[in-house]
Amino acid sequence: MTSQIIPVEPFDFIVFGGTGDLAERKLLPSLYHRQHAGQFSEPTRIIGASRSKMSDDEFRAFARKAIAEHVKPEDTVGEQVERFLARLSYVSVDAKTGEGFSRLKKAIGSNEAIRVFYLAVAPALFGDIAGNLQEHGLVSPNSRIVVEKPIGRDLESARALNDQIGAVFDEQQIFRIDHYLGKETVQNLMALRFANALYEPLWNSAHIDHVQITVAETVGLEDRVTYYDKAGALRDMVQNHILQLLCLVAMEAPGSMEADSVRDEKLKVLRSLKRVNGAEAPRSTVRGQYRAGASSGGAVKGYIEELGNGQSNTETFVAIKAEIANWRWAGVPFYLRTGKRLASRVSEIVIEFKPIPHSIFDENAGNISANQLVIRLQPDEGVKQWIMIKDPGPGGMRLRQIALDMSFAESFQERNPDAYERLIMDVVRGNQTLFMRRDEVEAAWKWIDPILGAWEDSRQEAQGYTAGTWGPSASIALIERDGRTWHESD
Repeated sequence: MTSQIIPVEPFDFIVFGGTGDLAERKLLPSLYHRQHAGQFSEPTRIIGASRSKMSDDEFRAFARKAIAEHVKPEDTVGEQVERFLARLSYVSVDAKTGEGFSRLKKAIGSNEAIRVFYLAVAPALFGDIAGNLQEHGLVSPNSRIVVEKPIGRDLESARALNDQIGAVFDEQQIFRIDHYLGKETVQNLMALRFANALYEPLWNSAHIDHVQITVAETVGLEDRVTYYDKAGALRDMVQNHILQLLCLVAMEAPGSMEADSVRDEKLKVLRSLKRVNGAEAPRSTVRGQYRAGASSGGAVKGYIEELGNGQSNTETFVAIKAEIANWRWAGVPFYLRTGKRLASRVSEIVIEFKPIPHSIFDENAGNISANQLVIRLQPDEGVKQWIMIKDPGPGGMRLRQIALDMSFAESFQERNPDAYERLIMDVVRGNQTLFMRRDEVEAAWKWIDPILGAWEDSRQEAQGYTAGTWGPSASIALIERDGRTWHESD
């Protein structure tokens, strides 16, 4: 079955940080794929903007290289690449001084097409860019501004950033992007819950024992040294990605799929999270930092060695036991963990149901494992329902756990679009369902800030763990003292 491609209206896509890593790896390839799929209407233009001095032809050469490196060769045959490059132009701008914004205005012209201003830059520049866009008359009723995380480093700074952007753009024009929400499996979580009669009656504390959310990476700092040591795993991953996944698992059914209807329900979850205060933090949270070890590519340095400055207490691993104080989820723990230099690269949600109340089978049948629903976000997107069956063959009743496996790659043979492709097209359409509203961002920080404060007040040290493992031993103790274990990814 081939998915239906619905073209969007013509638009101008202005990417600040147009020569940066995000533009090279994600934005330009994603835009190319959407053109290749036939989703663009004409005239659609793409304008790169950054401080670098560069001609249009040099920017096109940069884009050509990005496509060659990040798009499969079979998708670059014919005239598609040249067609795409012809859309591109470049303007040198300085967000701090405002120099170059007059040239940007001239490049955009007076047309009334949709304008997407994508800020692939440091958050410190968000307010400057928004102010310059307003000062130079570049904000039209059809404008949208897209901002990447992090939205602040705490509640106070998040509010300040939101105020700066909100002084220029209306809330419905602001798209706070979290690429995890663009993943196919994340959206399928909504379909799984609300388009099937099978799960929703069981989706509560009467039937679910606990929930695990894991976002594990095998990489280290890479090129994010300066940013990461100031942020850490709690700010970098938990405040946005993981809490958004938790919201989709735990939210009530919205009245519709309209943006505010969905986001209202997510906000209720964030506001229902029990605060982890100073007394609870040592028991409910674990901080870790990787030491030298090994990965699939061989020996790797520890965090301090990669950092190169001799000392740091920044966490590269976090595990948290979270609880939601409402009727649906009372008594159901949500175990969250994320880290760098872990044993494998995997992002998944595990819903573990309660065990059967009584077994009718004798001891020779074997152990009966609890049912699990495993939703894999990456690397192999899909859904598995683990159930108990009779092991085939004669010799009596022997029970065995197997997975009802739905792999996206096997079920849908066509190419699965990248999350950025989907989200960029949603920005053009003005659909905010998969983007964070201001009050969501601030509610998430209200839950994160007490944890950060508790760590600081108690001077809680980040516990060392060997690169290539699943984190500090304390993270195992966190879940095992409740009589549970972390799901082992297969």
